[in-house]
Amino acid sequence: MKWITRERPKIDRIACPWLIKNFVDKEAEFIYVPAAQVFDKAAELQAIPYDIPGAEYSHYGDHCTFDYIVQKHAITDPAVLQIATIVRGADTASFHLAPQAAGLWAISAGLSYNFTNDHEQLAIGMKIYDALYSWAKYVQAEKHTWDPDLLK
Repeated sequence: MKWITRERPKIDRIACPWLIKNFVDKEAEFIYVPAAQVFDKAAELQAIPYDIPGAEYSHYGDHCTFDYIVQKHAITDPAVLQIATIVRGADTASFHLAPQAAGLWAISAGLSYNFTNDHEQLAIGMKIYDALYSWAKYVQAEKHTWDPDLLK
């Protein structure tokens, strides 16, 4: 299936493709267009619009599009549920929801600044979300340690 959203992605417009590809539709294709063209292009290309007001897949209340996808597709993976809180915190500037939210926002903003090609940004963003998932699923209990004796 094709999925379409606004160009110049940040948090949700990178996180949602990662979630869709990994938990909803492995063959998904993502399209970025100017905001004013999303619904016309969606009809033309038979694509599902997401993360734009007026789309089914969008923000509801204080929840972001990532949350909507998790709920709609009954995703119960505990690591994904933890990531949903982080994404929501980053995407809605509610950094108090998770300590990682502000860092995810910073990485996303920097990624958007460094890459003008939306698909190149998506490819790199997918790797960032793969790493976040691995952290949440496998290594979040791991603690950073620094042994000053190593320098002696």
